Amino acid sequence: MIHADAAVGTHPTIDMGCGPLCVFNYDSVISSAIALIATLAVAFWIRSKLREGEPSKVQAVFEWGYDQLRSLIRTNVSDDALFIIPLAMTLFLYILIANWIEIFPLALFPVLHGANADLNQTLAMGLIVFFVVQWYSIRVLGVGGFLRRFTKPFELPLPARIVFIPLNLLEELVKPVTLSLRLFGNIFAGAVMIGLIATFGTLQLPVVGSLPATLLGSLLLAVWKAFDVIFIGFIQAFIFMLLTVIYFGAAREGLEHEHH
Repeated sequence: MIHADAAVGTHPTIDMGCGPLCVFNYDSVISSAIALIATLAVAFWIRSKLREGEPSKVQAVFEWGYDQLRSLIRTNVSDDALFIIPLAMTLFLYILIANWIEIFPLALFPVLHGANADLNQTLAMGLIVFFVVQWYSIRVLGVGGFLRRFTKPFELPLPARIVFIPLNLLEELVKPVTLSLRLFGNIFAGAVMIGLIATFGTLQLPVVGSLPATLLGSLLLAVWKAFDVIFIGFIQAFIFMLLTVIYFGAAREGLEHEHH
């Protein structure tokens, strides 16, 4: 059964009739699939531009971004954690493209939206980061060191540190929630604004200066999309990637104290 809701910021759904896990936001599924295909296409296109000798402009930009990310990981995590680079770069590119899908006019592509305006998607990415970070923490610290992380601050005597265990556990468990909500909230708010601005021209408003309301609404929508979709979409993709690297750095907490 298909349920469509015209309210701003909501998603039309398909109910397969077998409970909450069988209810799909089909616009999000389509938008995510297109973002995935576009991400793969862009990745293979960038790969085709990489060559020895004098680099092309695409290769120069890619190498600059790669070097910046590698330096960030070495500074905040470790020299032996460069495996984070493909994960972080993939997340950045996919989130960026998923955000930029919103640039297409709703009138022509009503089923498309910024794929990250759906909490299901951002939470899935947050959980992926969370579980990989836990795996990395166990690999670096061992099981004992991993459990010891939740007794910080390490400077205190052990009986006093026990009091902090629930707080440290809560801090760790909310990381995928905050990571996903930050991205979802910004993209969702932008989608709502786009929907509201798009209805501006349909209001029975007088001519504003020499511009009719319909034309003014179109201009406002173009300006907002240029700012929100392109600029904010890029910033949010960068922040998600940056926080991913920072979480990997936090996964090593206690290593220095343990060796000491």
